[in-house]
Amino acid sequence: MTRMIIIGAPGSGKGTQAEYLAAHFGIPTISTGELFRTHVRELTELGAEARGFMDRGELVPDRLTDAMVARRLADDDVARGFLLDGYPRNLAQLGALDEVLAADGKQLDAVVHLDLDEEELVQRLLQRAAEQGRSDDTETVIRRRLELYREETLPVVTAYAQRGIVVEVDGGGDRAAITERAIAAVGSFLGAR
Repeated sequence: MTRMIIIGAPGSGKGTQAEYLAAHFGIPTISTGELFRTHVRELTELGAEARGFMDRGELVPDRLTDAMVARRLADDDVARGFLLDGYPRNLAQLGALDEVLAADGKQLDAVVHLDLDEEELVQRLLQRAAEQGRSDDTETVIRRRLELYREETLPVVTAYAQRGIVVEVDGGGDRAAITERAIAAVGSFLGAR
């Protein structure tokens, strides 16, 4: 039974690595982006409310995100564990997740932090923007997203590091090498606990 989170800056490859890690450890990936899309598609009350924020390009408020994650964590397929991708993204969400897990008598086993040099992140995101024709992803916009990540999400990594559950993974290089490092690091960490 493995309960994990993966955290990384925009462009770190977090979503890709989440899928490989979850497959390796035999647990479902819970992506907040996918949760939002599912709730909107299924016309749930939470989805209807979230849609307005998404349509305006705004972040879905914590209370909606927290509610969606709490419902998803109550599903049967997460009894053996899960990997959260994109949540918690700030300290308030960390507190909400703690409450949900504690109510179930559970806690996190590991937090995978994909660490990558900011300049490499900027280059990756600029390349992705060019490949996908995303003209709105300028260097200025990308640097602002990274600044928000440092302000809001890095404190989450610090908080989990104080609990001794952060597994640092070098996010540089090619996808296969990163996956190999991540699986080895998490396996070693979990085996030592």
